[in-house]
Amino acid sequence: MPKSKTRCIGILTSGGDCPGLNAAIRGVVKAVIGEYGMSVIGIRDGFRGLIENRTTPLDNPSVSGILTHGGTILGTSRDKPYRIEMGGQEMDMTATAVENARGLGIDCLVCLGGRGTQKNAYHLYDKGGLNVLTIPKTIDNDVPETDTSFGFDTAMNIAAEAIDRLHTTATSHQRIIVCELMGHHAGWLTLGAGIAGGADVILIPEIPYDLDVVAEHLRQRHRTGKRFSIVAVAEGAFSQKEAESAAKAKKHKPGEEKKKVAEAKEGKHHDDEGGFHHFDRADYHMVEEPKASRLARQLQALTGTEARVTTLGHVQRGGGPSALDRLLCTRLGTHAAQLLAEGTYNVMVAVRGDGCKAVSLKKVVAQKNTVPLDHSWISTARLVGTCLGDE
Repeated sequence: MPKSKTRCIGILTSGGDCPGLNAAIRGVVKAVIGEYGMSVIGIRDGFRGLIENRTTPLDNPSVSGILTHGGTILGTSRDKPYRIEMGGQEMDMTATAVENARGLGIDCLVCLGGRGTQKNAYHLYDKGGLNVLTIPKTIDNDVPETDTSFGFDTAMNIAAEAIDRLHTTATSHQRIIVCELMGHHAGWLTLGAGIAGGADVILIPEIPYDLDVVAEHLRQRHRTGKRFSIVAVAEGAFSQKEAESAAKAKKHKPGEEKKKVAEAKEGKHHDDEGGFHHFDRADYHMVEEPKASRLARQLQALTGTEARVTTLGHVQRGGGPSALDRLLCTRLGTHAAQLLAEGTYNVMVAVRGDGCKAVSLKKVVAQKNTVPLDHSWISTARLVGTCLGDE
């Protein structure tokens, strides 16, 4: 058995659940135990479990049979060690997290998660001196310095299949169907699934859309005998007018917010492409119409074609991982084990071509991976006649 510089690791999953978490846990555990003889402590429910000292020992039997399972056997949470609610108060529990890790004899904490997890792990190293190593997971594919993150392929397959299924009902009823997909502020999931599913319009955050351009594209389809249209829209997509409104908001003048509250109390409302808001006189709470619903309503009015909305939501990140994600998780997990054995810490295990590479965590947390405007997926979409809302 090769000699290892690391004797004991802790491992946790953090952020939103994602297909492949169990596969990645399995890859790490089997390799560090079987090949390098390390001991493994599982941390329950993300960083909160570390702060509350809730752990479980992991061994080969613990991870047997979990390769194909969705979710995470360790549980997860979105808690941040430096800003976590404890006893009804928001507290910085960084020192407690680090103290607990050292008390457990952990030489390095392995964190599986997306961009937020990368930042939280780096914080424990930067502010607490705790050795960490991360593995990128997210259906959004927005973690930088890696070709891809595990979970993305599975989510894209699910979303593409959903768009496939929407085609049949859309054409049967001659409708526009607006399908909202996840992705936060990155358009990878919507763009990939939209192309694979043959969506007629794809709207992503990186390309602010012109509503009139989208409506004309749909009207043109109708004029050429097309019975239906599918619009794939990312949850973070926004119109050109919304972009202009956001720019103006940065120059926000004192007193404007008070004016809006006063108007709310009078029962007034504002209706524009920047968002439809209705103010209830009774409680003065502002209710915002969902993005996909607003878009469908606007397109129906502009085209005269009946529109419906489908929001996939958490369906996109549920269930077991695809074969590609299972393979990717196993590759990432075993490469993490190699780095741990070498004593290489405070890095993220990145995918680079057919291999994996350690990337400085400091470099990772300083960036975000969004779709470049010159990316081949964008040109591919345009060449098959897909409208991206800008031309």
